[in-house]
Amino acid sequence: MNDDNALRRPTSRRDFLKISSSLAAAAAFTPFGAGLPRAQAAAGNKRTLKKAVHLGMIAGDLSVLDKFKLAKDLGFDGLEVDSPGEPKDEILKACEITGLGIADVVDSVHWKDTLSDPSPAVRARGVEGLKTALRDCKDFQCSSVLLVPGVVSKTVSYADAYTRSQAEIKKVIPLAHELGVKIAIENVWNQFLLSPLEAARYVDECQSAAVGWHFDVGNIVNYGWPEQWIRILNKRIAKVHVKEFSRSKRDKEGLWKGFEVELLEGDCDWPAVMQALDETGYQGWLIAEIAGGDAKRLQNIAERMNRILAS
Repeated sequence: MNDDNALRRPTSRRDFLKISSSLAAAAAFTPFGAGLPRAQAAAGNKRTLKKAVHLGMIAGDLSVLDKFKLAKDLGFDGLEVDSPGEPKDEILKACEITGLGIADVVDSVHWKDTLSDPSPAVRARGVEGLKTALRDCKDFQCSSVLLVPGVVSKTVSYADAYTRSQAEIKKVIPLAHELGVKIAIENVWNQFLLSPLEAARYVDECQSAAVGWHFDVGNIVNYGWPEQWIRILNKRIAKVHVKEFSRSKRDKEGLWKGFEVELLEGDCDWPAVMQALDETGYQGWLIAEIAGGDAKRLQNIAERMNRILAS
């Protein structure tokens, strides 16, 4: 994926979830939760952050319920799901049986039917997809829907992406208010909203408490420092994606290879990230968005996330 076309290609959620899971397993870990009280005391507050993974990260021929049970057994507090497209009734039943929550709902059409597209018909489909995701989010008793607001390209200018996407989001804000659900815009590799100051301004210009930010830690490392973004976005942050990135691997093997590194083994300064989140008062979800796999792989992820929580 290091050819020119690949470098220009938008980063889809499934691209990240399908990155090779053949990464080396960790040799040794601290038991689940070890060190958390010390870290919380050092941070000067009690962290109540919860761990989650995307439902699609759980591999194997398992039912939705069995995936939920496995996630619970491994110490996760909830799961991230897509909408439209997921088996809604099965997810609701699995939540009821296991007691796990839905950490986040991802708008599943935002890359295809972008809110920045020149075609009004495409944008209209994108709006309807977002509305469906918001309604599903409400039914899942979840607080936010992840949205990629637009994509800048040779044929879609930065200025047009900005004005078109904001206009479409504002059409959906009344429904978000009615449902009590937040639209959370994510920083992704879409060549758009490339500065934390601009990202904060974009949210504020929507003039609604129903619009916030879904902050992806790893997506920033290629061109910035996550802790700086966190302090600027501050209370606008609704959810956090946990992902790693290695600048050295990028430089040696190609841009997208930077993501193919285990949590805690790249260039994310997790202690600085956690300190910045503590300073903002963030007490929500940390959602892994990396290569998934079987129970052993997911246990690896859970243990690494615990170490991040203890940073």
